[in-house]
Amino acid sequence: MEHFVVSARKYRPQHFGTVIGQSHITTTLKNAISSNQLAHAFLFCGPRGVGKTTCARILAKTINCESRTKDGEACNKCQSCQSFDNGSSFNIHELDAASNNSVDDIRVITEQVRFAPQAGRYKVYIVDEVHMLSSAAFNAFLKTLEEPPAHAIFILATTEKHKILPTILSRCQIFDFKRITTQDTVDHLEDIVKKEKIKAEKTALHIIAQKSEGCLRDALSILDKIVSFTGGNITYSNTLEHLNILDEDYYFKLMDQMQQQQLAEAILTFDDINQKGFEGDTLIEGFAEFIRNVLICKDERTLKLLDVAEDFKPKYKSCAENTDTGWLIGALNILTENAISYKQAKNKKLHVELLLIKLTYLKQAVTLASSGESLSKKKTTELTKSVSFRALTPILAHQKTVPKKQVEEKAKLIIESPEIVTVKKEITKPQPEPIAAPQVIPEVPKIASLSKIRNKIHAEKEKQAVVQTLEAELLSDAWKTYQQNLENESKHTAASNFGFARLEIMDATQFTVVCDSLIQQKFIESERAGLISFIHQFFNNTQILFQFRLEEPPPSTETENLPVNSKEHFQQLSAQYPMLKMLKETLHLDLDF
Repeated sequence: MEHFVVSARKYRPQHFGTVIGQSHITTTLKNAISSNQLAHAFLFCGPRGVGKTTCARILAKTINCESRTKDGEACNKCQSCQSFDNGSSFNIHELDAASNNSVDDIRVITEQVRFAPQAGRYKVYIVDEVHMLSSAAFNAFLKTLEEPPAHAIFILATTEKHKILPTILSRCQIFDFKRITTQDTVDHLEDIVKKEKIKAEKTALHIIAQKSEGCLRDALSILDKIVSFTGGNITYSNTLEHLNILDEDYYFKLMDQMQQQQLAEAILTFDDINQKGFEGDTLIEGFAEFIRNVLICKDERTLKLLDVAEDFKPKYKSCAENTDTGWLIGALNILTENAISYKQAKNKKLHVELLLIKLTYLKQAVTLASSGESLSKKKTTELTKSVSFRALTPILAHQKTVPKKQVEEKAKLIIESPEIVTVKKEITKPQPEPIAAPQVIPEVPKIASLSKIRNKIHAEKEKQAVVQTLEAELLSDAWKTYQQNLENESKHTAASNFGFARLEIMDATQFTVVCDSLIQQKFIESERAGLISFIHQFFNNTQILFQFRLEEPPPSTETENLPVNSKEHFQQLSAQYPMLKMLKETLHLDLDF
């Protein structure tokens, strides 16, 4: 039985020309080899499965090749190249730093470095996953990495560049590997299926490339699985089934149903998706990606960002032409919010159904208004106006119709009469027979003449228009009035402090409140907002301002009559009567104080 080799190993590049998607690195390395300007330490960093270790091995093989080609590639015929292909080369040493990350492992390398190679020109040390080394191992590696022998070259590879010490980074030439593009992955997979004589649809290969997310090794592993699953006949449908990916036709179907506001059909489509084993989060994330692709198709300049199979691009363009941009932005926003809240939802199915309801009736909920170059989202309910009704005059039952001419005469009488008038209405009481009924004359409230009303309003306006300036008497009245208001509000402490304050007018619109203590000033300041509003209304002048000045009373110079003891009393008497002190000394008296 023939030994099976996975595609990732079988089709691993053996020279720089077969490396996929890293031409910016392979060209640099070939030029450095041709010009004999190789650095002593390299650092290859980038995502997994993009060719870091592969390029390290090709570099080690090429620099030891005995007869390189004109374009700087290894010949694959010399003794060095054959020993490398067979895995028996003594000039290439690989170390997995994930499992050999101690100081002792690094010391083994530093001890071997000093020995020159027996065959070939360089001894190459490839340290994979170098970020897994311990801090002590990094420190032990520093000196050797900085000044290695002329025959030693170190190639470090890592997926997490940020975990490497800056002292290591500064000693290496850094090469950043990028993710493999979807198109490069598809082209490489097409070459492999042709060599393996496998039938494969291009849309299926595109799905595999998208699923690998720029990792070529993952793409080859997925290809091997699908080949085993399908028996060598890879189609779009069985690829979706094996990778558990929702068909994009469902998204186009849902989009059409939402644009036509067919809620029942949209929920049934989701039920069909759910019956096939797809969870709600798969639908939410996939539909968000679908709407993003439709939104990209709105502009010709962004079409290059559309990462879908060629067969689906016309459908995306048609969908973009028939869908409003505002709807797409609103739907994308709703989907993003629901993707976050999906994990916390207890009833997952109901959560997705509510999402479908929102998207189906999104046209009725949101409109997108364009103002210049900016876009602003408004709710439709904000644009609607309340229904306005025309005021209707109530009609009394059995009310006698008054002629229009008579009504106009009465209205004229009310307007022109300088005195109060009484308006009488004639109302007839219905009778079974057309017999004249006695008139009922209700009285209308008395109305003053319009001229008096106008005069009153004019007088009030003139009164309000008078702006008063500060005067001592008026200011004192206003101050006392506000103090009384504080008493009425039971703010007795504040009112008493208002009574102690003194007022000094500075000019027509400014005055000063003089306080005897800081506490008094604080109480008045606590009422500042209400006080200034009251002053403005009292003087009808909003320009009036006031400020505070603190004038504490000078300390009292009078001595208080404090009680004195016997000694102090004797000293006071001695000062007043000196003979008393002389008598004490002459008689040698001892006083008991």
